[in-house]
Amino acid sequence: MSAFTCDYSGATAAPSPNFGERAGGRSPDIILLHYTGMATADGALKWLRAPESQVSCHYFVHEDGRVEQLVREADRAWHAGKSIWKGEADINSASIGIEIANAGHPGGLPDFPEMQVKAVVELCLDCGRRWEIAPERVLAHSDVAPIRKVDPGEKFPWGRLHAAGVGHWVTPSLIAGGRFFQRGDSGQPVEALQTMLSLYGYGTEINGFYSEKTEGDVAAFQRHFRPDRVDGIADFSTIDTLHRLLSALPRLAA
Repeated sequence: MSAFTCDYSGATAAPSPNFGERAGGRSPDIILLHYTGMATADGALKWLRAPESQVSCHYFVHEDGRVEQLVREADRAWHAGKSIWKGEADINSASIGIEIANAGHPGGLPDFPEMQVKAVVELCLDCGRRWEIAPERVLAHSDVAPIRKVDPGEKFPWGRLHAAGVGHWVTPSLIAGGRFFQRGDSGQPVEALQTMLSLYGYGTEINGFYSEKTEGDVAAFQRHFRPDRVDGIADFSTIDTLHRLLSALPRLAA
């Protein structure tokens, strides 16, 4: 593992051998956030630096706010796996991957400590400025790999990040009654929902049938943007939150 100078001045180098070249020399325009989902930070960091794991990330953020860089930003870290966003399937080539030490769902979804959240904010702001990454392209692993992945989870404080200048967010609509759509439903309203999810970036199939895939995409959306209830059912709160997020996108605001 060769030493390198960290791209982010707040990081220390902890090189991983698990990286390659970005396809076509592509520059990153996504920041992808993960939780480690392991019992200890040291165990997760060791795994991300082990040749046999075949996984890595660009940055690792400890619970106490320390940041380590495993892979140079110019290189392609191996963190996203099979994934898609805005029709692009090589998310590893498109992104900077940040692993956040947290036991996640296997460990009962512990809170993210204040110092850790602050460190994630500062790191994302720095990467975003240097690479001119749009706010709506600060994403969860679960956004680009619904069903397969659920990190960084519904307890990750996306609203706090947005208040500090990181990511795209609107206050979620209140959960209430009214019409909803769920697996097995079909028709034009389902097609309209699928179209909105696809416009935002999800790899949703637009076929008018509320399939397991659509349910998974809705759950991924809820996990990021309407985390009080993650059930894959498109209720008013989910649909209205999605509509307002789309309306807030610069290219769609008109």
